Amino acid sequence: MNRLKFVLLNLFVLNIVTQMYSQPDRWQQMVNYKMEIDFDYRKNQFEGKQILKYTNNSPDTLDRVFYHLYFNAFQPGSVMDVRSRTIADPDRRVGHRISLLKKAEQGYQEIKSLKMNGKNVDYKTVGTILEVNLREPIMPKSTVTFEMEFHAQVPLQIRRTGRFNTEGIEYSMAQWYPKMCNYDYQGWHANPYVGREFYGIWGDFDVKITIDSQYMVAATGILQNKDKIGKGYSSKPVKLTSKKITWHFKAEKVHDFVWAADPDYVHTTHLAQDGTLLRFFYQPGEKTTENWEKLPAIMDECLQFLNRTYGKYPYPEYAFIQGGDGGMEYPMATLITGERPLVSLVGVSVHELIHSWYQGVLASNEALYHWMDEGFTSFAQEEAMNYLRMKKLIPGTAVDNPQLQSVKGYINFALSGKEEPLIIHADHFITNTAYGMASYTKGQVFLEQLRYIIGKDAFDKTMLRYYNDWKFRHPNANDFIRVAEKVSGLELDWFKEYFVHTTHTIDYSVEEMYGKTIVLKRNGIMPMPLDIVVTDNDGKEYRYNVPLDLMRGAKKGDRFFNNFSVREPWPWTHPEYRLEVDIDAKNIKLVEIDPSQRLADVNRADNHYPRVELPGDAEK
Repeated sequence: MNRLKFVLLNLFVLNIVTQMYSQPDRWQQMVNYKMEIDFDYRKNQFEGKQILKYTNNSPDTLDRVFYHLYFNAFQPGSVMDVRSRTIADPDRRVGHRISLLKKAEQGYQEIKSLKMNGKNVDYKTVGTILEVNLREPIMPKSTVTFEMEFHAQVPLQIRRTGRFNTEGIEYSMAQWYPKMCNYDYQGWHANPYVGREFYGIWGDFDVKITIDSQYMVAATGILQNKDKIGKGYSSKPVKLTSKKITWHFKAEKVHDFVWAADPDYVHTTHLAQDGTLLRFFYQPGEKTTENWEKLPAIMDECLQFLNRTYGKYPYPEYAFIQGGDGGMEYPMATLITGERPLVSLVGVSVHELIHSWYQGVLASNEALYHWMDEGFTSFAQEEAMNYLRMKKLIPGTAVDNPQLQSVKGYINFALSGKEEPLIIHADHFITNTAYGMASYTKGQVFLEQLRYIIGKDAFDKTMLRYYNDWKFRHPNANDFIRVAEKVSGLELDWFKEYFVHTTHTIDYSVEEMYGKTIVLKRNGIMPMPLDIVVTDNDGKEYRYNVPLDLMRGAKKGDRFFNNFSVREPWPWTHPEYRLEVDIDAKNIKLVEIDPSQRLADVNRADNHYPRVELPGDAEK
């Protein structure tokens, strides 16, 4: 072999190896569940059979697997019980309640048998995790079949799942089956359940639920035997001849399956403008009926807004189900408490529907990137609710920017000294408050700060491209920021590193002006570009944008700040910057940093010169 051929061969092999390990398409494991359960409502227990076809699309050989056994959290002494009682600010829904459960009130999932490819495997239950050691490894690019028999008891409703919630819904069946943990490019994610976030594998579900015929069942997926069930699923009258009936649901390309059952459910449907069938399940009454009857038209309009703004909802149906302990998202369905005023009912419905994008379809690892689900969902919720107000579908007045209250809320918490970085694992925040502020509020403010940096047009395109590029691929924070960089043409890694990995705050001030020079100062650690408005004595405005040198460019403007002149970049190492303007200081009435109040500056009182108090200075 001559030298040229040798070099070319080595380059070819190196290229193949590099592609394998760089994972340009980010492989995903795949599951196919077939489950049958026989439910005994008198005992609040059920027997289950599960056949799971598991496809290992990774380049790794797996010699063990793990399942989640979420019901086991609802036992005295469990990790969830101890965590809930010992954290500084317990969740009022949990607190000491698990520790007080009697045997018949507890939850559990007992594995009776487990086989892989027809052969028994060794397994051990450790709290909410089933550890399985395999006799034969699962090779890369291969599929194996697990067969399981299990017995379960439904706990009293405490958190998300259980029986007899505060509104009288008999069964809210979330996290009810042994669920394979996810294995991805970061390895196994077999986190013990302490009541926080979830992370699953996309696949197909074929589920049969046999239960007393008095119950109406709502679930993820499409009911396969509606003509045998009736109960609002079929237009044909159905005479039930058996004491028990079997509900057969199928769902494709989802990462979880939820169901609920109650004998008093009313079931209504609404065909949305885009063809999605919306289902609604609730107990009729003075606290529910009127508002639930208004909900379908409102959620239809909301769905169309979300499709246009964040990407097309990919499933044929979605169900709003009264149940649970607040609001909790699942593929193709949500459990929400339903005895609410209209605005509250719409708000929780909107929030949980939007999770279909960020928890259901994009599905970032919620333990590691909780803020990419809850925060992004909260941002979109504010935009959607504002849109519904603008359309006069719900009470209230639409505003120019619905994100500003969250910016102020984040600033308040940042100044409290209790903030923890977004990068903290969801289970390991010191307080529930810090977790909530990080996941929901700061995650939401992350997007508002990005919109401020790159401009609204680029931001809107980023959100759509992010969904379309990364759906069904479990993106991480870098994947998102790279989309924003591609769309905006700016470097944004600095923003992600500061805002996600630290609790450094933003604080700028206008220090003085002389001649045609305005002196600006960075008092906080986190650098940001600045929008500045100079107003002369006659009321004429001069607009300037000062980008960071780290950005390698500047935004092109947006509806919140436009028609500006771009000045020389501010080197991030320099605490001061001299802004050269087009008007002499003696003719300047006011200089203000970010009059839109989008910038999360922790001290707005020095954002203008002279130091007169402006609206919003004291509002945080």
